[in-house]
Amino acid sequence: MGMTMTQKILAAHAGLDKVEAGQLIEADLDLVLGNDITSPVAIKEMEKMKVEGVFDKDKIALVPDHFVPNKDIKSAEHCKCVREFARRNEITNYFEVGEMGIEHALLPEKGLTVAGDVIIGADSHTCTYGALGAFSTGVGSTDMAAGMATGKAWFKVPSAIKFRLVGKPGKWVSGKDVILHIIGMIGVDGAYRGGDPKPDHGRPLHHCQYGHRGGWEEWHLSCRRPGNCLYGRTFQEGLYGL
Repeated sequence: MGMTMTQKILAAHAGLDKVEAGQLIEADLDLVLGNDITSPVAIKEMEKMKVEGVFDKDKIALVPDHFVPNKDIKSAEHCKCVREFARRNEITNYFEVGEMGIEHALLPEKGLTVAGDVIIGADSHTCTYGALGAFSTGVGSTDMAAGMATGKAWFKVPSAIKFRLVGKPGKWVSGKDVILHIIGMIGVDGAYRGGDPKPDHGRPLHHCQYGHRGGWEEWHLSCRRPGNCLYGRTFQEGLYGL
């Protein structure tokens, strides 16, 4: 049996010819994401590791988007921690107030998330980028710290569930309605696998953004024209024939 899209991406980043569902692997990372809530914890964990800087200043994205403008002193201190870390390590993709927006809309618009990437983010909605053909999943702040330090993360290779969405949505039905309905059918009991819906209609980012609510490790869309979602950016070539 052949590999799923997810498995092909993970195999390529683990330097393996093939991976199987349930296999534990260590994969190279293309991007590590954090925000103003999760990054300070990761930064403190990195300090405990006593490492010299980050693995690649161009492959880390820090987006203070949860409590900006700051609602109180504590949230201001969190943003200050992230800002100082970004300056100290010359992080290329640090987005200051006035330059940023909602992290999972901002990164695709900046061309930082493309097909074939392996992405981890200390935010549960990181699975959004499956809409662009990437493997992306949310992690805890300690995993974010390890990712920033080493450029690697370990994964349990997921199995897959295929959904086929046919027809056209009603006038007031959004992509979020569709994915929440699917989650209502499947349940939220921690299915550790990848979703692979094949929709006949748009709103791919909405579909993928809520995959974690169903317990999926990540969520892919099999787009007929995935390039339409990439804002003119390119695919990683040679991974799975896109």
